[in-house]
Amino acid sequence: MMKARNLDERIRLLFEPRSVAVVGASRERGKIGHAVLKNILSGGYRGRIHPINPAGGEIEGIPVHRSLEEVDGVIDVAVVTIPSHLVFSAVRDLCRKNVKNAVLISAGFSEIGNLEEERKIVDYANEHGMRILGPNVFGIYSSSSDLNATFVSGDIPRGHMAMITQSGALGLTLVGQASVERIGLSAIVSVGNKSDIDESDLLEYLQRHDDTHMVLMYIEGIRNGEKFISALKNTTRAKPVVVIKSGRSHRGAMAAASHTGSLAGSDDLFDAIARQCGALRAESTKEAFNWCKFMTNNPLPRGENTVIITNGGGAGVMATDACEKYSVPLYDDAADLKRTFGPVIPSFGSAKNPIDVTGNASPQDYTKAFDAALQSENIHTVVGIYCETAIVPADHLQELAESNFQRYRRNGKLIIFSLFGGEKTSAYEMDARRRGIPVTDDVYDAISTLGAVYRYGRYLADSPDEDADVDMNFAAIEEVVRNAAADKRHFLLAHESQRIMEIAGLPTPRTIKTGTLEAAVKAADWIGYPVALKVVSKDIVHKSDVGGIALDLESRDEVIDAYEAVMRNCREHVPHAVIEGVAISEMVHPGVEMIVGARRDAIFGPTVMVGLGGIYVEVMKDVSFRSLPLDRKEILTMIKEIRSYPLLLGVRGEEMKDINKLVEAIVKIGAIIRRCKGISDIEINPLVLYEQGMGANAVDVRILLSKT
Repeated sequence: MMKARNLDERIRLLFEPRSVAVVGASRERGKIGHAVLKNILSGGYRGRIHPINPAGGEIEGIPVHRSLEEVDGVIDVAVVTIPSHLVFSAVRDLCRKNVKNAVLISAGFSEIGNLEEERKIVDYANEHGMRILGPNVFGIYSSSSDLNATFVSGDIPRGHMAMITQSGALGLTLVGQASVERIGLSAIVSVGNKSDIDESDLLEYLQRHDDTHMVLMYIEGIRNGEKFISALKNTTRAKPVVVIKSGRSHRGAMAAASHTGSLAGSDDLFDAIARQCGALRAESTKEAFNWCKFMTNNPLPRGENTVIITNGGGAGVMATDACEKYSVPLYDDAADLKRTFGPVIPSFGSAKNPIDVTGNASPQDYTKAFDAALQSENIHTVVGIYCETAIVPADHLQELAESNFQRYRRNGKLIIFSLFGGEKTSAYEMDARRRGIPVTDDVYDAISTLGAVYRYGRYLADSPDEDADVDMNFAAIEEVVRNAAADKRHFLLAHESQRIMEIAGLPTPRTIKTGTLEAAVKAADWIGYPVALKVVSKDIVHKSDVGGIALDLESRDEVIDAYEAVMRNCREHVPHAVIEGVAISEMVHPGVEMIVGARRDAIFGPTVMVGLGGIYVEVMKDVSFRSLPLDRKEILTMIKEIRSYPLLLGVRGEEMKDINKLVEAIVKIGAIIRRCKGISDIEINPLVLYEQGMGANAVDVRILLSKT
């Protein structure tokens, strides 16, 4: 097994190779082997180039080796462009030559179901110290070595954005779009099937790469989520990462056995983890390129006080709506706004934010308003909205947009423009974008961009605390789990789950497990009415689904009726179930019903969830997720994300709820799921939360065991 530093060195050599071989180099135009070799030559690669083809001869004036054995010296990267059935043999030859990395452009592997051949290739390569990029990729570009080992058509503009893409066709399109937008690239890597090298390996290199100022990723799925989280966090602390992720299906998650599993659809969880790691998730390629272009050409702002300056009231209203959607704070100090803009706008204009210079505004009126904002110490960012009029025709756009952009940038302030008009306006907008002027044709695009910039700035400013943890008797928890597993069960019974909560220090309702009707009545008398009655059976996980629960029982007669009804329901719906009896529990005082969950996700490892609980949790889906470990500050952020958070602060005269106890519950079940490998899922629903200082009660607890 190679040490991590050697693995890192091989990834470095992937981007900075001293020599490159092209296995399957071809002199025939239209062949990938020809396109790759031609791009390497025309791209100005500074290392040694070794075309490999059994026919020998020359290609593009370069001598061709008939086999790898003819090559003298080391080969750091081999680009393989031959048919899939020949790849394994080529990989063996590369390993004998001690090649560090193989870029498998060849297709026909796991993407069409041929996983066995792909694994054979990767296993052999890794055993012999070689890393595999691909297969099914379009290659790699690295500005560090002027290496263009791709079959991208046309030149690649050099710059400071790195691109990682899982899709070949879309990746090629993104490269072309970057060229159109004049966004220079520091690296492009197509990861394809990700049989070995994946996004995480590449991020570890790019976070240290001085020429890379930001990273754009297109992702369809993650294989090793914990590794990805670590690499992503490390990278975003150094530079922005914008992510486009497709595959929003929830089908797999809906098949899970607990609410936590069913709600933790892969996309919801990925979205939460992206936020947690400081990555900026874009909804479209257009949005991603807007963000990337702006962030590569502008510094982070000194603050978030934003002012809209517009000559169209309707456009200003749209921008205001967009600010609310994208969490862009509008500066609203009315007195300061009046002092700043009152002297420079028409008497019938508005000095309230949005600043309306009116449709009669001349270019000079616009400039005065921009000047006023530039001089104000309290305004950090301006959104300039232009609606084409006869008073301010498109001929003045260069004066308005370009000159003000340059002045703002020199003074460390942000400005972005949204332009509405006809052909001349559209033509200017396209030209200005190519020259790096921040212009859009829609206010939502402009505000979305600022929202991304502000989110990233907040992430950097919010330094992480020490990971939240707790002392607990984990050995006692594991003993409960072992006993249940020995009974061939994949979940804990109610009294066992209550025991786990007791060990964790999370209060639960007083409960007595009984085996007969007579014992159930006595237990209810002892606990005191009202009570709840729940079936106890290792064959019934979802009790409410089969009528196995009765609530708010006020008397002995109601307990008797409920007992008989529960038994009848369970025998009808689950006739094979072995029923051990019922559990009698006290009915807890009403409060805000929350759900707190933790699960060992197959991709991302230990995760937690919190949200509005109760019987409608899967309908409302008002939940938030995070991966573990996390600190208490991040837990509070997670809680604040749910739509029902205002309920916890107190509404309609109610007292604020005990949010600290909610945080404590998340910390504790997170610690259990991390430490106790035998547990796959924990769900408390509801966790009834009371007024501040009054705590919480874990009313219903479901714990599933790992199926190993």
